[in-house]
Amino acid sequence: MSGLSKQHVAVIGCGIVGVSSAIALLKAGHRVTLLEPGNPGGEQAASYGNGAWLSPASIVPMSMPGLWRKVPGYLLDPEGPLVIRLSHLPRLAPWLLRFLMAGSTVQKVERTARALSGLLGDAPRRHLALAAEAGKPDLIRQDGLLYAYPDRAAFAADALGWRLRRDNGVAWRELEGEALHAFEPALSGRYQFGALVEAGGHCLDPGCYVAALARHARALGAVQMPVRAMGFVVAGGRLTAVATDEGTLPCDRAVIAAGIRSRALAAQAGDRIPLESERGYHVEIANPAVAPRIPVMPSDGKMGNTATRNGLRAAGQVEFSSADAPPDWSRAAILLRHLLATYPGLGEEPSRLAVRRWQGNRPSTPDGLPVISPATGCRDIIHAFGHGHVGLAAGPMTGDLVASLIAGHGAPIDTAPFAAARFH
Repeated sequence: MSGLSKQHVAVIGCGIVGVSSAIALLKAGHRVTLLEPGNPGGEQAASYGNGAWLSPASIVPMSMPGLWRKVPGYLLDPEGPLVIRLSHLPRLAPWLLRFLMAGSTVQKVERTARALSGLLGDAPRRHLALAAEAGKPDLIRQDGLLYAYPDRAAFAADALGWRLRRDNGVAWRELEGEALHAFEPALSGRYQFGALVEAGGHCLDPGCYVAALARHARALGAVQMPVRAMGFVVAGGRLTAVATDEGTLPCDRAVIAAGIRSRALAAQAGDRIPLESERGYHVEIANPAVAPRIPVMPSDGKMGNTATRNGLRAAGQVEFSSADAPPDWSRAAILLRHLLATYPGLGEEPSRLAVRRWQGNRPSTPDGLPVISPATGCRDIIHAFGHGHVGLAAGPMTGDLVASLIAGHGAPIDTAPFAAARFH
């Protein structure tokens, strides 16, 4: 890269999207400063506590045709996979309406699935390469992912989701009855059907992985500053600096990858993005008596069960509330009960288990797609946030898209579906 085209880029946020973007920009020859008040890979970030899945099959949006019929049940069921805190319903209502409309027709969810497929189709391969570069190849595995159902009829009830996957190149192998339990002996006998996505992968320790990528970025030349970005200094339509809680950082370009905190920054850059927190939870059993050989998604629990380096993790639940509201640890208790029911070998007494729990904020847009595009108010600022459930998997591709947007060419996929302008 020539000296004239080399730029100083401030990357706001050190989650998986931020560090992936920093690495891609450094490889392109730019000077990078990472702005992050917390520790990369720390528990404050959604990247730390996710389900650890790297799934090309995670292209089915949460909002699907007919979901509106289930909303009353969600409001009344305290143990369902999706809950809305009633006190927050008036504030959330406009977002929820857009969310329901985004999945109101088959044509809409087909478009969403196609866009997500571009982000996730080769996610395991990209993560394997990135982990190897960072000197942590052992943290990424591609052993497959198992979606477990009580029976074939339950699988058939998800026909639209699996059709969307097939249409976008996702293949799977069906396992039934004895074949399923020969493949996964730890699984409860109530599951009699499984769809094995052999191309799927997972991360053995997402927090450690993100921290390793941040170290790799620093080894490539990035500077990390423990500050919080507060806004932007723009003169004549061009970015001149990022304002932080400890002063201003002169720079040529900026990337907003601050997770749930991105909304306020995006607004200062000219885009009012309807970003809300899908509050997620996980529980992790240390030294479990049994664990699945590969990650499993039980259809009745809607949670990812993954054996990590720290134990058996169950991650899931969607709680719509304020990002700053205190955790409702009953959501974690639901995950633990599901784990015990899904793997009988764990035992029946939770009090005898060493369990860690976590709650974090998935930054989510109502249409299920992230925002990856130049800001409307200043094209020197790039949005890279709002990935919801797929942030970990989509990190490397998002980083490459950010680098291509700053270069002005060479995007590996069409970025139009991720434009901020879709919310104007």
